[in-house]
Amino acid sequence: MVKVAVDAMGGDHAPAEIIAGTISALSIIEDLQVILVGKRGVIENSLAGFSYPQDRLSIIHAEEMIAPDDDPGLSIRRKKNSSMVRALEMVRSGEADAALSAGNTGALMAGGLLFLGRLGKISRPALLTAMPSFGDKPVLFLDVGANMDARPGQLLQYAMMGRIYAQQIISCPAPKVALFNVGTEPKKGNQQVKKAYPLLEKYLPDFYGNIEGTDVFFGRADVVVCDGFVGNIFLKTSEGLSRAILGYFKNEIPRSLRYKIGAALLRPVFLSLREKIDDSGYGGALLMGVNGLCIKCHGSSKARSIEQALIKQVYPFVCKKVTNQLQDAMELLSSRLAPGDDN
Repeated sequence: MVKVAVDAMGGDHAPAEIIAGTISALSIIEDLQVILVGKRGVIENSLAGFSYPQDRLSIIHAEEMIAPDDDPGLSIRRKKNSSMVRALEMVRSGEADAALSAGNTGALMAGGLLFLGRLGKISRPALLTAMPSFGDKPVLFLDVGANMDARPGQLLQYAMMGRIYAQQIISCPAPKVALFNVGTEPKKGNQQVKKAYPLLEKYLPDFYGNIEGTDVFFGRADVVVCDGFVGNIFLKTSEGLSRAILGYFKNEIPRSLRYKIGAALLRPVFLSLREKIDDSGYGGALLMGVNGLCIKCHGSSKARSIEQALIKQVYPFVCKKVTNQLQDAMELLSSRLAPGDDN
C-alpha cells in the first residue's frame, strides 16, 4: 500500500479540488492510501458530497495553514501545526511514503530540506517537472526554481537525477540528457554552463549536448538541465504561451460562422493540441534530492492535476523505490569523480 500525506489546505482551490483529485486517484489505484491533512471540519464538509473508500482515506487535523504570501523560512518553522508541516513530518516519521502540496512553493522547498534532509551526496536539491513535448513522451526539465544558481558539479547531479527519473517513471531506458543553453556549440553560454558541458560529456551516458529553447518541445532530448533561475522563467513563459494559445482559440472561434465550421471540422486536432499543452495532465514538480518524496503541485491546480500527480508520479516513484536508486547513483557518481569535478 502506497501512503500519501496530502496537504488539503494548500492551493487556490483548496480543499475542494484537492479532495476531488484525491478521490479520483483512489478510485483508479486500489493500493493507494491517502491521509488528508488540514482542518478536520472543513475537510469533512468537502467530503460530504463524495463516495470514497473509507478504509483508504483518513484525516489528520492541522489547525494552521501556510498562506501563499507567508515568509517561507519563517512559516515552516513557526507554523508547526500547519497542514504542510504535518504532511512533511509524516514522511520523515515513516507514516507516509510521500507528501503532496499545492501550497507555498518556497515553504515546501524549505520544509523538504528541513524535515527530510538532503539525500546522500546531493549538494542541492532541484525541482523537476514534466513539460509538453510533440515527441512520444514529455520532456523532463530541472531545475525549475529550487536554486537560482548552480555550479557545474550541481548541474551534473541534476542531470543524473533527471536521467534516473526518466528511466523509471516515463519508461525511457536510455534517456538523452541535454544542457539548456543559448546555442548548441560546446563553448556557448555563461561560465557555469561552459564548465558543466565537459562534465556531463565525461560522466553521463547518452549526453545530447547543448539544446536551445526552440528545440525543447520536439522530443530531441528527454531531460533538460539548467539552473533554477533560467528554468523557472522558461517554465512560466511556456505555461503562459500555452494558455494564450488556448485562450485565443476560445475567444476567436465564436466570432465567425466560418471559424465555427472550421473548428468543427478540426475538432479532433484541437482536442489533441489541448491535451498536449494542457499542463494539468502532467502532475506536479518533484523536489529531487531530498531523503523522501515531496511533490509541489501548481497553486492553481484543480482536481485533474492532483489526480495525475498521484497516479503518474507518486505511485510509481514509491513502488519503484526511486529514492533508493537516486542515492545509489549519487554515491556511484561521487566515487567516480576526479578531483575538482565536483565543484
